[in-house]
Amino acid sequence: MKNAILLLAACAFTTASFAQTPETTVKVRDNGTKKIVTEKGDMKTVTKTGKTNTGKALDNTVDAAGNVAEKAGNGIEKGYKKTKNAVKRGTQKVGKKTVKATNKMEAKTE
Repeated sequence: MKNAILLLAACAFTTASFAQTPETTVKVRDNGTKKIVTEKGDMKTVTKTGKTNTGKALDNTVDAAGNVAEKAGNGIEKGYKKTKNAVKRGTQKVGKKTVKATNKMEAKTE
């Protein structure tokens, strides 16, 4: 009988400790990061989300460097296309003049 009462008391105690609902508080800082504190009984969990000012500055620097590289790449590509088209037009003109000259020479020899 004593064992049954002792077992029942132990179960009631563990159930009560597990039945506690966690208390959560969220603090939003000026820079947009969040600090989430969850307390359940005697346990306390702290979670931080978002980026700090330093993290944002690093991201902005990386983005700026990527934009500069992309613009440089676009400029190189545009220059390549212009040169390619100029060379193509030049060879077409030379080819047409060569054909005309060849036709004239053939006409003279006939």
